[in-house]
Amino acid sequence: MMGFLRQDGRKGIRNIIAVVYLVECAHHVARRIVTRADDIDTHLIGFPGCYPNAYALTMMQALCTHPNVGGVLLVSLGCESFNRSLLKQTIEQSGRPVELFVIQQTGGTAATIEAGVEAIDRLRSAANRTPQVPMGIDELVIGTICGGSDGTSGLTANPAVGRAFDALVARNAVCIFEETGELVGCEAIMADRAVTPELGREIEAAVAKAERYYTVMGFGSFAPGNADGGLTTQEEKSMGAYSKSGSSPICGLLKPGDQAPAGGLYLLDVVPDGEPRFGFPNISDNAEIVELIACGAHLTLFTTGRGSVVGSAISPVIKICANPETYRHLSADMDVNAGRILEGQATLDDVGGEIVALIEATAAGRRTISEELRHQEFILTYKAFEPIGPACLPMTRVNA
Repeated sequence: MMGFLRQDGRKGIRNIIAVVYLVECAHHVARRIVTRADDIDTHLIGFPGCYPNAYALTMMQALCTHPNVGGVLLVSLGCESFNRSLLKQTIEQSGRPVELFVIQQTGGTAATIEAGVEAIDRLRSAANRTPQVPMGIDELVIGTICGGSDGTSGLTANPAVGRAFDALVARNAVCIFEETGELVGCEAIMADRAVTPELGREIEAAVAKAERYYTVMGFGSFAPGNADGGLTTQEEKSMGAYSKSGSSPICGLLKPGDQAPAGGLYLLDVVPDGEPRFGFPNISDNAEIVELIACGAHLTLFTTGRGSVVGSAISPVIKICANPETYRHLSADMDVNAGRILEGQATLDDVGGEIVALIEATAAGRRTISEELRHQEFILTYKAFEPIGPACLPMTRVNA
């Protein structure tokens, strides 16, 4: 593998130009710039809110300086509260080329689109000068998520990802699984796998927080489609989601935007801290993918039983289909057919090995199906988080 070397020493597997709208009022202009650019490696991301939010700024800082990002075009209306100057400064300090257009100052919609298209050419030219250097598995960050789960998810795709994660952790890669809201009932099992008792207690507290949050909201992570697909209880769904984590020790607990300090397995807590203020913790799977990417994920393993066709901006998504019938209907959107396990055509180890091989190929430049289809979904909403404490990352103390 050859990675794009960034100023902070991290390496990217893609060299994306991110076009970023900083309020919904700038969304159309930014989208038109990306459409006009017509480049598979120019992606649209953004934050729709007008009111300031520390989480959104943290996320944008992490995303715009992600190792897969080679340059950034910021598009602002001009009167929103987003701290565009600080975001631009953060990107500049990372060594990436960045330009900022304020629509109220650049002549409106048409003028900003024309200027933005020209800026993309400059940013791409600068990003193309990024040196490429050898990159190892131990420099990869891999996230995983399940969506559109059914009764087959916990039998095939999810445990196959768990086998892949065990193999990757053994090679010192960073592997991140989520989310605490879909792991209710598994907290004691995860705590037993934590590398320290203190981390175990943090994991239990994070799941308890998620359970309280969903109770207040009156709706958990169990969707009608899950029941239609054969899942019977929250506990059954939780155990299926848990199986994505494999069997390696859990090295730490992250929140969106946190970086893992060393190779190993990490749990991502995506449920906001404090009282429920902003609605459901994640309104779709893509919101969780974005949070995995903000933690540095070079790519995401997306398991699905019912079927999902989405991908993501910035980092490739590898789609792993759990259900053989779903695969036959949606094979043009899937990278891996884990349903072969149910039909006796493969074992969990076979599919786990196939996933690892596909991760290596994707990191080496092979496009995933969602990339080829130009799926670049992105969602960022309001949330609030407190910083993690030292017990959440005990490996930091060990490495220090």
